[in-house]
Amino acid sequence: MAELTKEDIVLQKKIAERIKFLRLKTSPSQTDFAKKHDIDRQTINRWESTNDKRGVTIYSIQKFCKMLDITLKDFFDDERFKDDA
Repeated sequence: MAELTKEDIVLQKKIAERIKFLRLKTSPSQTDFAKKHDIDRQTINRWESTNDKRGVTIYSIQKFCKMLDITLKDFFDDERFKDDA
């Protein structure tokens, strides 16, 4: 597996932060969120981790979006994903 570039790491962090932000809006704890959506708490923890070398797949992001009843567009329509240029 290739090493992550700086840009990959920045994007990974932004995605993890966005997942955590949206999750916190609906549930104060990873455990409660996981129980509500019938998934493992460790999965949520991995999705929110900025240190996980694997990152989060677009399929996982889509699954998360379905849990919150939002679109992928809604997920990525956030200031943190806007270009700095």
